[in-house]
Amino acid sequence: MNSIHAIYKTIKEFVVDLYSEPSLMDAVVLQDTKKEHEGDITLIAFSIVKFTKENPVKTANDIGDYLLQKSSLFESYNVKSGFLNLVLRKSVWIDLFNQWCSQDNYGLPKELSKKLYMVEYSSPNTNKPLHLGHLRNIFLGDSVVSLLKAAGHRVVKTQIINDRGIHICKSMVAWKSFGNGETPESSGLKGDHLVGKYYVLFDKKYKEQVSDLIDAGLDKESAQAKAQILIDAQQMLIKWEQNDTETRNLWSTMNGWVYDGFNKTYKDLKVNFDHLYYESSTYSKGKGVVQEGLNENVFYKKEDNSIWCDMSKDKLDDKLLLRSDGTSVYMTQDIGTAVQRFEDYPSLSGVVYTVGNEQNHHFNVLFKILQKLNYDWAKNCHHLSYGMVELPEGKMKSREGTVVDADDLLSTVIEEAKQLTFERGHLEGMSKEEINELCGKIGLGGLKYFLLKVDPRKKMSFNPKESIDLNGHTGPFIQYGYARICSLIEKADSFSSFDHNNFELSEKELEVVKSLGSFEEIIIQAARELSPSILANYLFGLVKTYNSFYQDCPIIREPNQDLKLFRLSLSSLTARVLFNGMSILGIELPRRM
Repeated sequence: MNSIHAIYKTIKEFVVDLYSEPSLMDAVVLQDTKKEHEGDITLIAFSIVKFTKENPVKTANDIGDYLLQKSSLFESYNVKSGFLNLVLRKSVWIDLFNQWCSQDNYGLPKELSKKLYMVEYSSPNTNKPLHLGHLRNIFLGDSVVSLLKAAGHRVVKTQIINDRGIHICKSMVAWKSFGNGETPESSGLKGDHLVGKYYVLFDKKYKEQVSDLIDAGLDKESAQAKAQILIDAQQMLIKWEQNDTETRNLWSTMNGWVYDGFNKTYKDLKVNFDHLYYESSTYSKGKGVVQEGLNENVFYKKEDNSIWCDMSKDKLDDKLLLRSDGTSVYMTQDIGTAVQRFEDYPSLSGVVYTVGNEQNHHFNVLFKILQKLNYDWAKNCHHLSYGMVELPEGKMKSREGTVVDADDLLSTVIEEAKQLTFERGHLEGMSKEEINELCGKIGLGGLKYFLLKVDPRKKMSFNPKESIDLNGHTGPFIQYGYARICSLIEKADSFSSFDHNNFELSEKELEVVKSLGSFEEIIIQAARELSPSILANYLFGLVKTYNSFYQDCPIIREPNQDLKLFRLSLSSLTARVLFNGMSILGIELPRRM
């Protein structure tokens, strides 16, 4: 028996034996016992009463009696309304703990699966720099990749770069009209910041032109459609799809500026990708698929030559796939991208799209259209929908320039970390380079953790100062807990095996052992639910549990040598779990703070 997971399996086997019913192996539901009840593992009897033909309380008691009779794993049990709460012997916990300590990669899979997943994340537009909303996307996607790997799967990290479309043409038109040849070199701006400047300028000029047209007597809808700068952008898109040389050259130049800017930001965030897709390539693939669908009567054409998908059977509005002028829409290129991915990686077990919940409807429609086209793999496409990140003052808007720039935010949290670190005064003997490295780890770690600790499905509000608080629910709180353990272990004069017969486990010690025992299951659960918040909150809870033990139980000064060695081992394994767990979240842990 080397894990809680293995004990779960053993319990299920005993239940199968008790009732001579093999199907109970999958029917038995087990979970950690709730803190308000005595016990370690809870069996939910309600899930199997159809097999036992008894009421839940009787079923739970029968199983409890059988387990005590047949197994030496359990000390006692209690039943609460059909919930069987099993208490493991302390010796079992010690045996488990010793086995965990002997495993170099405790909590991580012993065998790799043959499943290959693709996770799409980041996927920015090339008309603006990365912002706070992108950061939640990037950190979420990157940690989901690591979770799937930690659960034993193979993963391809990818992004689709939104490098074409009317929004891109807006930045291009604004630069062409008002840029006077400005470049990143001449302006001193990062390329993505420079292009984003002209996206904001387009919106400003567009609103001015609409206002002038309304003043001239047009209604608002007509004014919005006839603003010259918008017409110029629409014409530029047509020229782009017609492969006009001048348009393509400008597009290539400005996109190049943006890519240089993105790459610097990704490097600072310590994020990279295995495969890049570009909408400028996949949109043509999508147009071909749409044409095939039209030929096979999956889609239909209107009198103006636009192509649509009938979604009435799905109780949805019909979906435009190609405009009357032949230009594609987002759906067109997303169809093309999906098809291309499964052609590139035929063995994919699934694709995870990490995209905000504002696109829930879009992906619902996309997956239904792919199913209508008879792609079997469409059922393996999953939208990892996450809530928007808002500021205390409200929602961000890129076109109005009211976003929190990713580069600026990273600099801000690192500066906050420097100030905090200097205030604490724990920098004796550290060089300037070491201090900068430490503050970089604290700042970036705080930022990542703050954005990952919230359930992805929930929207959240972000405050930079809160993210680096050493006493709050933060990454630096966990980082400091790890650093303290490292300092403790360095002070130890010996580190060897212990005789558990020479001491009794206290409740504080047992709580830490139990918390460590959940690590493997937490990884499996977080990977299954594609939710790094499960792991993030577990690690925070582990540090709190360890800190409570640390306050009540002396370690270095403990006179009982065996107990001292056990507590050192307990501290060491806690540090390893924290290191491995935070690494999955993409957060570095300094050995000194």
